[in-house]
Amino acid sequence: MILENTDLTAYKELVGKIPQLKKEIAKVIVGQESVIEEIIITLLAGGHCLLEGVPGLAKTLMVNSLSQGMDLNFKRIQFTPDLMPGDILGTEILEEDHETGKKFFQFNRGPIFANMVLADEINRTPPKTQAALLEAMQEKVVTYGGQQHPLPVPFLIIATQNPIEQSGTYPLPEAQLDRFLLYIKLGYPSEQEELNVLERTTGTYNGKPEVVFTGRDIQNLQKLTREVHIDSHLLVYINKLIRATRPGNSEVQSVIDYVEWGAGTRAGQALILCAKARALVKGRYAVTPEDIKTLAFPVLRHRLSLHFRAEAENILPDAVITKILEALPIHASK
Repeated sequence: MILENTDLTAYKELVGKIPQLKKEIAKVIVGQESVIEEIIITLLAGGHCLLEGVPGLAKTLMVNSLSQGMDLNFKRIQFTPDLMPGDILGTEILEEDHETGKKFFQFNRGPIFANMVLADEINRTPPKTQAALLEAMQEKVVTYGGQQHPLPVPFLIIATQNPIEQSGTYPLPEAQLDRFLLYIKLGYPSEQEELNVLERTTGTYNGKPEVVFTGRDIQNLQKLTREVHIDSHLLVYINKLIRATRPGNSEVQSVIDYVEWGAGTRAGQALILCAKARALVKGRYAVTPEDIKTLAFPVLRHRLSLHFRAEAENILPDAVITKILEALPIHASK
């Protein structure tokens, strides 16, 4: 059943506008369709994502364009070693009532109070500042001076990491990585895509995304995402898949050889929600095996802790996930 007591036609119209959003983003961003799709999936599933890519691949422009297409307030925070929690969350300042002369503290909201926040190079700031951001992500409120300040709805954090120049950085611990719904990898464009970028950005072209969705539309799509159907045998499969990542009870040789700690229960929840969101993005109201196979990589790659042997043999999490999927074939029906 799709959202009781609602206009089904209106929701079908919303789903039908998702391809239009992609077209609007394509006015600014060349290629990177899978990355844009995974960010939209993160938003519809109500989570946050970690985006990894080398400098110069237009990560900020991509996120800003998405916010414009959805009429969402966008803020960018550049993380640096001297960034403090108050620089993100906000702080109290002393104010004076000009009529009474009385002084009082007023909470001055930080840049995290936006619908879509780009936390740029999150691994370049100390753990206490990282923790402040991650706590706000989880609780969706900022607590200051004993008062709670709700964050906007919808709310999406896109944190970026630079895979190079790791000296002087503060890698996120595994427990904090687990708070991100997806770990998205941004690769180099193809030769033709890169040529198109060069032509666009050095000429007179000035594309700008038109608004496709409002914040209320996104909230409705988030509700609709949870109503997407998933067969019981697919739930059983996802449960087996997550359990197969744990070396203590896995029969997959790559897991036994290279994984120190497998994924927790939160990974299964993330995979189900993201599979539902992907189905919706594709215009469907039921999850298919393809949704699960596609999203297994961004859901699991940051939730597998590999030990020294994997590093010595240059084995990455994606290679282990591939072996797990090969060992556990998935079928459309029982």
